[in-house]
Amino acid sequence: MPAVTPAAAADGSVEAGLLTILLAVAVALLAAGYGRGVHELWARRGAGEVVPVWRVAAFGGGVVVMLAADSGPLATLARGSFAGHMTQHMTLMLVAGPLLAAGAAGLPLSLACPASLRRRLARVRSAPATRRLRRPATTALLAGAVQTLVLWVWHLPAPYVAALDRPVVHVVEHVCFVAGSWLLWAPVLGAARHRLPPPVAVLLLAGTMLPASALGAALTFAPQPIYPLRALGSDPVADQQLAGLLMWAPMDVAVLVATLTVFLRWLLRLQRQQPGEVGPPEAGRPAARAEGVLR
Repeated sequence: MPAVTPAAAADGSVEAGLLTILLAVAVALLAAGYGRGVHELWARRGAGEVVPVWRVAAFGGGVVVMLAADSGPLATLARGSFAGHMTQHMTLMLVAGPLLAAGAAGLPLSLACPASLRRRLARVRSAPATRRLRRPATTALLAGAVQTLVLWVWHLPAPYVAALDRPVVHVVEHVCFVAGSWLLWAPVLGAARHRLPPPVAVLLLAGTMLPASALGAALTFAPQPIYPLRALGSDPVADQQLAGLLMWAPMDVAVLVATLTVFLRWLLRLQRQQPGEVGPPEAGRPAARAEGVLR
C-alpha cells in the first residue's frame, strides 16, 4: 500500500471539511424548503389538512438521522471497520430514507420553488412520458431497480474502496443511498394519492428484499475477504461476515414488516368495503328464507 504523504493527508482533510459544509448547507436548504412549503399549505388550508403533523415530524426525523449518520459516533464507527460502515449505510437506507418518504415532500418542496420553476415542474408532470413513468407498474419497477442497483454497485469492492479513499465519492455514495431509499419508500409511505396499489406495493417490497438478502448472504458466507484488507477491521473475515449480517437481518426484518403491514391493511380495507362477503357463504341464508316464508 503506498504511503500517504502529509500534504496528501492535509488536502484530503480540507476536501472532507469543505464537503461536510456543503452537505450541511444542502440539507439545511432541503429542510428550509420543506418547512416553507408546509407553512404555505397550512396557511391556505389549515394545519394538518394536507400535510399532517406526523408527516412533518417524520421528515424532520429523516433530516436529523441523515446528519447524524455522517457525523458523531456513527461516522467514527464507520472509520474503524466494514461492519461500522455497514451500520452507517443501513441507517441511511432503513431509517433516513423511509422517514423522508413518509414526509410526503413533493407538494411542499414544489410550493417552495419560485413560480417560474413551479410552472416548468407542472409541465414536466403533465408530459406524456412522465405520466407513463407514474403508472403503478412502471413506478414499482423503477424504484425497485434503482434501489437494487444502488445497493449492489456501491458494495462492490472497487466502488466501495473508492468511497473510502475519496471524500467526494463517499458523499455521492451516501446521497445515492438516501435517494434510492427515498424513491423506494415514497410510493409506499408517501401521500395517499401517490401510493401504489397494495398488491403492487407488496410485490415491490418483496422483490426488493431478495437481491438485498442475496448480497448480505454473499458477504456473510464468503470464506475469505472480498474487499482489500485495509477496508476491513482487525479480523477481516469476521468483520465482513458481521457486515453481511447487518445488511441481511435488518433489511429483511424492515421490509418484511412493511410488506405484512401493507398486505393486512389491504385485507382490512377489502373487509370494510364488502362486509357482506366476510364469513361462510351460507351464513344468513336460512334466516332470510324463513323471513320470506313469514311474509
